[in-house]
Amino acid sequence: MQEMISLKNWVVIGATDDKSKFGYKILKKLKDKGYSVCGINPKYNEIEGIKIYNNINEIKENIDVANIIVNPNIAITMLEDIKNKGIKNVWFQPGSFNDEVLEKAKSLGLNIEASHCAFVELQ
Repeated sequence: MQEMISLKNWVVIGATDDKSKFGYKILKKLKDKGYSVCGINPKYNEIEGIKIYNNINEIKENIDVANIIVNPNIAITMLEDIKNKGIKNVWFQPGSFNDEVLEKAKSLGLNIEASHCAFVELQ
């Protein structure tokens, strides 16, 4: 967990402009803390000056950590693209994973964090 927090290039999968949701709170917290951050959500192009992509394959920048906020049914479909993009670290927010998702992430050789909330840890 501490190693992932020390890495400065993040993508938030499930970014949103809904200020009540963690897809907004984590995106904003990362930006405010000086991280290089972008998001994934096909509904948006930008949220408060942060670039939002339709999918992970559109990102040109190197990403150190993928923070996943979407439900497990969507999360599991993202893992192959995360691996193929060269992202080694995946932080699963509470509610974004189940045993099947974690097993697939492990089988792909990804470093995973699934026991802490990034928003809390970034405080």
